[in-house]
Amino acid sequence: MPKTVTQSKAMKKPIKHVPFLLLLSFLPSILKISTAIDIINTTQILRDGDTLVSSGGRFELGFFSPGNSNNRYVGIWYQKIPNSTAVWVANREIPVRSSSGILKVMEPGILVVLNDTNNIIWSSNTSRVARTPVLQLLDTGNLVLREANDDRPDNFLWQSFDYLSDTSLPDMSIGWNFVTGVESYLSSWKTNDDPARGDFTFWLDPTGYPQQVIKRGTTTLYRIGPWNGLAFSGQTNSAQDMNFRYVFFMKKDKAYHRLEAIDNSIISRIILTQAGTVQRWTWVDRIHDWIPYVNFPADNCDTYKLCGAYGSCNIANTPACGCLNKFVPKDPEGWIRSDWSNGCSRRTPLNCLKGDVFLKYSGIKLPDSRNSMYNQSMTLGECKVECLKNCSCMAYAQLDIKEGSGCLFWYEDLIDMRDLSSQGQDIYIRMASSEFGSCTETHNKDYELPMFRASTILKATNNFSVNKKLGQGGYGPVYKGTLEDGQDVAVKRLSKTSMQGLDEFKNEVICIAKLQHRNLVKLLGCCIEGEEKMLIYEYMPNKSLDLILFDQTRSALLDWPKRRQIVNGVARGLLYIHQDSRMRIIHRDLKASNILLDTDMNPKISDFGIARSFGGNETEDKTSKVVGTYSYMAPEYAVHGRFSQKSDVFSFGVLVLEIVIGKRNSGFCHGDQHLNLLGHAWTLYKEERSLELVDAYLCETTNLFEVLRLIHVGLLCVQQCPDDRPSMASVVAMLGNDAALPQANQPGFFAGRDVSIAPYCDFVPFAIVESISKPYTYLEKLEANVD
Repeated sequence: MPKTVTQSKAMKKPIKHVPFLLLLSFLPSILKISTAIDIINTTQILRDGDTLVSSGGRFELGFFSPGNSNNRYVGIWYQKIPNSTAVWVANREIPVRSSSGILKVMEPGILVVLNDTNNIIWSSNTSRVARTPVLQLLDTGNLVLREANDDRPDNFLWQSFDYLSDTSLPDMSIGWNFVTGVESYLSSWKTNDDPARGDFTFWLDPTGYPQQVIKRGTTTLYRIGPWNGLAFSGQTNSAQDMNFRYVFFMKKDKAYHRLEAIDNSIISRIILTQAGTVQRWTWVDRIHDWIPYVNFPADNCDTYKLCGAYGSCNIANTPACGCLNKFVPKDPEGWIRSDWSNGCSRRTPLNCLKGDVFLKYSGIKLPDSRNSMYNQSMTLGECKVECLKNCSCMAYAQLDIKEGSGCLFWYEDLIDMRDLSSQGQDIYIRMASSEFGSCTETHNKDYELPMFRASTILKATNNFSVNKKLGQGGYGPVYKGTLEDGQDVAVKRLSKTSMQGLDEFKNEVICIAKLQHRNLVKLLGCCIEGEEKMLIYEYMPNKSLDLILFDQTRSALLDWPKRRQIVNGVARGLLYIHQDSRMRIIHRDLKASNILLDTDMNPKISDFGIARSFGGNETEDKTSKVVGTYSYMAPEYAVHGRFSQKSDVFSFGVLVLEIVIGKRNSGFCHGDQHLNLLGHAWTLYKEERSLELVDAYLCETTNLFEVLRLIHVGLLCVQQCPDDRPSMASVVAMLGNDAALPQANQPGFFAGRDVSIAPYCDFVPFAIVESISKPYTYLEKLEANVD
């Protein structure tokens, strides 16, 4: 970070005001006291060289010179952080040209900055009158004018939090007060030497439903979508933040958002840079430096309306822009030239009079909401009815996904969308009724699956009671049910309007119906009745591996024999689908949450919704739609879309290391080397220190030779080059004997991120969200077998 506060030798001198008679009486002792103060009144002035320090000592106010400039400005900075950046500047447009500046409070309550000729160059322009006005620097960094005997925040005469510079602090609001007309927004500095307003602004756009935008002049460059109850749509990293939370408030008189501190000991700030990016930085005492936590835009897909109407951007794809499913490019030739500005159109035109339907698209950054309308009380079903009434209503989405209420409606073409997988949102888009496909009972004929009546499943799940719900996926919810004979089952219920879930439904039936193995979850049957489409599985009482393995308390249930049993079982299940089943299948989403555990902790591989099958001599394929979970994904698949049996082997290797170590690969970062889990394991392996990876309680009860061998096998599976990785047949053999193992080479995604770029290691070495599990897949070959 550039140095923007130059502190003069006199800058640290706190101003003091002592009554004259008291000064005469206690002059000898007063001279020995130097106590910083945080407040002044109309009888005191702040000269260049004097400072105010907030009561907790976090912030300081005084005159400073930015960068290499000799101009003087009144600003606020962190008092205890060396070379700290100014977080607020008063006279940012008009500097004081010498060190003779003065800050003072004038009656009846106006804050002013005077230059060396005693002329006012900046004023707070306070409109309210105060009898005894005082100026106070709060420990939040807020500079406030108030009545001396009234410190209520809602009664301040004026506050710096309403008039921002390029920095937002926790509890500082960005938005609008519609009563006073005050708008609080960030504006960049011109240069490191000049804090005057630069080219860029970051503000809350209140037209339609409020959203965050970055502008250059009047041109929108980037947009973070509307508030969804948890975060702004398209805002990443916020859900996992344990130290801060985002808050959004909207009433008739005001609309604003802000960052609130959960842990006040953490120092963090958001800045709008001179290049037009919004960055959030956190101070780390251990390294005495600021570390970036969030950067927006994160990548080119954040460029405003890059892919045109009904286009969606996915940074993992080449090209990044693509049309939504069931849409086609308006200008195919332009699309080939990477000119996506004309966007996409429906492949089947709408015909409102003949009846339209709404199809659900999941994992989406919601489109530009400036011409939207909203209702805060409707249910999602009522949203559909309301939108269906109006032929101009192009789409709707749930307004508040946290509370499950409200509607957001769009009445124009949908622009500025991107694929965000699990961090995205569902949107329901108006389509011609002919685009809504349906399953038929040919599934049953082709794959000899038992058919269940809907009434049977309703009774088994107590009418899909909330208490019976086990989880939720892109296809829809999963419930526990009990059949009349007492057998417990798991019911995967397809969402009625989910075309993405329909793809998964078909794929699951195709893959699992033909597979029978003790280490694969068993599909008992399906239900296709009216709009209901359900898959019925055997019930796994211990649920998924991740819920036990990564839980500090429950992980003790997995002693070494059980962990070894789980590894062996998963290996045999993978070998079966790769080599021994009637269909050669690549799972593509092997991970701890897709390993289910029965009563005896036997593992069952589940969720074949995005699996791919191969025939003949096929061994690999390539896709532009990368699906799965990045922290388990092989590098050749994540980066280039190439997948094979060896990409499943890579995922298995990650899983093995997680099982031995008891920690997730996702989000893992080791020490100063900033290594992810794979890099840390390989480094210790090279230094013959692999036992340091194992939990202490496991070391006491396990066969150390087996542990070391399993770590070695895991590292062989995650090698960078696919050809170096063993087949699952070789892996099963390695696990079953004590023969010597080959040396492991460097794993894929070995290096963690550079600490100057991010505060923690990411599995993926480019700017992309850590996990991307698309709820649909393009399975042309498999679909052909069904349809």
